[in-house]
Amino acid sequence: MFLDFYKMNVQPFGVTPDPRFLYLGKSHREALASLYYAVESDRGFVALIAQPGLGKTTLTFQLLEKLQQASRTVFLFQTQCNSKDLFHYLLSGLGVDAKGMELVSMHDKLNEILCREMLAGRRFVLAIDEAQNLDSEVLETVRLLSNFETSQTKLLQILLIGQPQLARKLASPALEQLQQRISVFARLEPFGGDDIARYIAHRLKVAGYVGNPLFTPEALRIIAQQSQGIPRKINGLCFSALSLGCAMDRKQVDAGMMKEIVADRDVESLQRPSTAQGIVPVRATSHPILSIYPADRSMSFGRWVLGAVTALACVAMGVGIFSFFSNRIDRSIQESSESRTSILNPGTFVRELLAVKSDSMPHPSPLNVQAAGLANSDPSQFSAASNDVEINTVVVQPGETLRHIILRYMGKYNVGALERIHELNPAITNFDDIETGQVIRLPRAALPVDSAVSSEGAGTAGIH
Repeated sequence: MFLDFYKMNVQPFGVTPDPRFLYLGKSHREALASLYYAVESDRGFVALIAQPGLGKTTLTFQLLEKLQQASRTVFLFQTQCNSKDLFHYLLSGLGVDAKGMELVSMHDKLNEILCREMLAGRRFVLAIDEAQNLDSEVLETVRLLSNFETSQTKLLQILLIGQPQLARKLASPALEQLQQRISVFARLEPFGGDDIARYIAHRLKVAGYVGNPLFTPEALRIIAQQSQGIPRKINGLCFSALSLGCAMDRKQVDAGMMKEIVADRDVESLQRPSTAQGIVPVRATSHPILSIYPADRSMSFGRWVLGAVTALACVAMGVGIFSFFSNRIDRSIQESSESRTSILNPGTFVRELLAVKSDSMPHPSPLNVQAAGLANSDPSQFSAASNDVEINTVVVQPGETLRHIILRYMGKYNVGALERIHELNPAITNFDDIETGQVIRLPRAALPVDSAVSSEGAGTAGIH
C-alpha cells in the first residue's frame, strides 16, 4: 500500500462506487439534475444510459443518497434472473423473507408495503443496475410494476441503469409500451482533458493528500490518451502509477513511469500465442532446451528428420557464435547502447550471459545467511568466489520488479548485480516473472538506497 508513503487517509483510486469520490463533469451534473427532478416529480420511469466505466453506479448512489431522507429506496444489481427472482430480490431488499413465497403472494406483499409507505408520506424508489441484462419478459414485468398507483400518483418510481445495449432493447417493438413510459433518458459522456486533471486532483484531495502535484503534465497527458476519459480506466492507471512510485521511492509520477505502466497493462500482448503451431510447450528450465515434435502424427518420417537436422544445425551455429564472443560480452555491454537496453529484460539477459560463462565460472558454495550486512558494498564488485559475504532476504511487494528491488537495495543495476542475484537465487528460472510474496536473496546492505542514489546507480549502469 502506498497510503503511508504519500500520506493519504484512504485509497483514492478504489474500485467501489463511493459517492464521496464522485466528480461531476458536465454530463454527470446534467444527468444527476434530470434524474432527481424526474423522481421528485413522480414521473414513474427514468433511465440512465452510459458505456462501461463512466460512473453510472456511483451517480446512482449519489442520487439515492439525496432521496433517502424523504423516500424508501432499494438498489438491485442481480439482473440475471426471471420475473419471480426479481420479486424475490426486491422483497429481500425491503427486509422481507420471501423464501418459499409464490409470485402472487410476493405481488400482494409488495403492494402492502407500497401502500404503507404512501400513507407515511414517503416516496418509493427502485433502482435496477445493469438493466441491459434483463430479458424482455422480465422487462415487461418491470413495466407492470408501474401499475402500482392511485388515481393521483405513482406508488413506485423506477430507475433503469444500463449500458447502450439497454437502449437498443428498449427500441425494439416488443418493448414499445415500456419505452413510452420512460419520461427521462439521461446519459454520461467521457471526461475531456481538463476534467481528467480535475478528477484526479479531486480524488486525491478527498483521500487526504496535501502537497505538490503527484503527476507531471506529461504524465497526465498520457493518462488522458490511454484512458479516453473513462473514469474506471483513469483509476486503474493512477493506482498502478502510484504503486510503482512507492516501489521506486519517487514522490512524483513522470512520463517515463507512465509509459512503463502502459506497457505493463497492454492486454493485446497477453493475447499473443506463447508457442508456435506444431511445437510442444516445454517446462521452463535454467538452460535453453529445443524440443520440436510434429503436430500431425501423419507427417512423413523424412520431413521430421529434415526438421530435426535443421534445428541441430541452428543450435551448433549458436553455440559456436556464443563461444567465440564469450570473452567480449562484459566489455560490449558497457560500450553498446543496444546491449545496455537488453539489461532492461534481466531474466533473458542473465540466462544468456550465464549460459556462455557457465563452463568457466566456479560454482558458488553455500552462503551464511545472517542479519548483519555490508554497509558500503558495491554490488558490481561481487563475484562468485566471495563465499563469506553475508546476505539479506527481501519479500517482493505488489507492483515491484527485479529492477526496482536491485536499485533500491543495491544502488546499482548492472551486469555484476544481475550475476550476483542469479548466484544467490539459483532456484529462480525466470527473472522476468517474479511474484508478489516471493523471497529474493540479496547481498546485505545497511539500508535501502534512497531515490537519489538509485537514480545515480541506474544512470551509471546505462539504464533509463
